[in-house]
Amino acid sequence: MALVLLLLYVIGLAMVPPSYAQNSQQDYLKSEWQTSVGVANIMWDSTVAVYALNYTKSRIADCNLVHSGGPYGENLAKGSGSFTATAAVNLWVAEKPYYNYTSNACTGGKQCLHYTQVVWAVC
Repeated sequence: MALVLLLLYVIGLAMVPPSYAQNSQQDYLKSEWQTSVGVANIMWDSTVAVYALNYTKSRIADCNLVHSGGPYGENLAKGSGSFTATAAVNLWVAEKPYYNYTSNACTGGKQCLHYTQVVWAVC
């Protein structure tokens, strides 16, 4: 399960231009989101990072946000200019108001599954 959560961060990292020095593993591993809901922090996995990088390279020609269909869950994001890893995570976390913890479901027909991947409990 940790690999699943990690890939979503890695895919996002790989989609961000590598020239931005501020994009780092820690931009995806910030513990504040997991801590805020009482789940354990995630850890970086180099195997998943390589998978994500290779998949991202395969999308360079069209830049479409298409899930890999591979063994890991993914959150995808893209932007232009100074779009950063932190900006990608913030896009996913912005779905938090649409998640109902009691029903474990999105509310009001809104998207919230990217948020749930960010705060996924690793078992």
